[in-house]
Amino acid sequence: MVNRAFDPRARPGDLVLQRDDARLQLVNRQRVEVLPQQLGQRVLAARGNIIRIHCAATLTLAPAMSIRRAGRATNGKALRMSEMPTVMRAIDPEAPGGPEVLRLVERPVPQPGPGEVLVRVAAAGVNRPDMLQRKGGYPPPPGAPSIPGLEIAGTVVALGEGVEDTLLGQPVCALLAGGGYAEYAVAPAGQCLSVPEGLGMVEAAAIPETLFTVWTNLFERAFATEGDSVLVHGGTSGIGTMAIALAGLFGLTIIVTAGSDAKCARALELGATHAINYRSEDFVERVKAITGGKGVTAVIDMVGGDYVARNLQCLADDGRHVSIAVQGGATATIPVFEVMRRRLTLTGSTLRPRDTAFKTLVADEIARTVWPHVEAGRLRPVIDRTFPLAEAAAAHARMEEGDHVGKIVLTV
Repeated sequence: MVNRAFDPRARPGDLVLQRDDARLQLVNRQRVEVLPQQLGQRVLAARGNIIRIHCAATLTLAPAMSIRRAGRATNGKALRMSEMPTVMRAIDPEAPGGPEVLRLVERPVPQPGPGEVLVRVAAAGVNRPDMLQRKGGYPPPPGAPSIPGLEIAGTVVALGEGVEDTLLGQPVCALLAGGGYAEYAVAPAGQCLSVPEGLGMVEAAAIPETLFTVWTNLFERAFATEGDSVLVHGGTSGIGTMAIALAGLFGLTIIVTAGSDAKCARALELGATHAINYRSEDFVERVKAITGGKGVTAVIDMVGGDYVARNLQCLADDGRHVSIAVQGGATATIPVFEVMRRRLTLTGSTLRPRDTAFKTLVADEIARTVWPHVEAGRLRPVIDRTFPLAEAAAAHARMEEGDHVGKIVLTV
């Protein structure tokens, strides 16, 4: 029997393995999960409602998809690797330090490997993990470039083995494990999304990291769905502004916190349902008042530390708490019996270390569910300020000041 709460649009073909994961991949926002112990059938779990779909026991990884929708026409011609420059300008600090270590240097132009594309970078997003890497606190994952930069937009100018020829010359934005602060960067083809008409390269570069992060944590790990209420800290950050935008598109009530009345006002202008100045108000009491004492369905937390126990007080019974950063501390003391009594879920994730197979699956899902809103102009990132690549130090200083609203982007 199929429970009405489950969206029947979920298809068995959507269920694919996630490499190096103890479970199989949680694929779509209908909260579909496959349990590996069911050898002769696939089990779809949707908030406790179990649906069994009998099928073959053998499951395989879905093939990586490249560009899911046709990009806009471009007048630029793709170059053969023999025509490419061998040296490029990049930001690649030799030692950790303050923003001043971000100086232009020359580095070899990277070569795309199998399944990869080489992108001539037009713009690169600046994110907090870049700052942590610069300070020596967040080294690149194995195999990633030492050049910082987790998201770019630009034009595909060369292809690695196995990549479709139709990608040459296409404008794309891409999620990277590193390498974005440069004139050229390599990206897995499966982590690229086409840049549609009407979306500038600066806007495109400001999308991937926050969109992938918010989508996987708010809609997959926190299982948010239409009608739910969520609390998101850092409401005017890149993550916060993307969460506000997605909440509006998918019917969520979103409460955000910010550090000033001006930032709260800006968050409300961007579409937040409620905004709380955490410096002058107790966000726990305000959330209780806003929800009539019920609490929110989910909390997306980038603070950690003593915020975790306070966040749990904001959750409704059966609520989900998702940690995505630990800016306020990496350890927390929580009331375990309250977690048990109210059936709370504590989870979290990091995106950068995940493998290409996982990120490709997320990109495919975003292409189906979110990218039509980008193409239609309904989803646009909030841009705080742009800086030339040579002024990356000023861009990092701007982020460290904490006065920005939305994304900071480097233009190349």
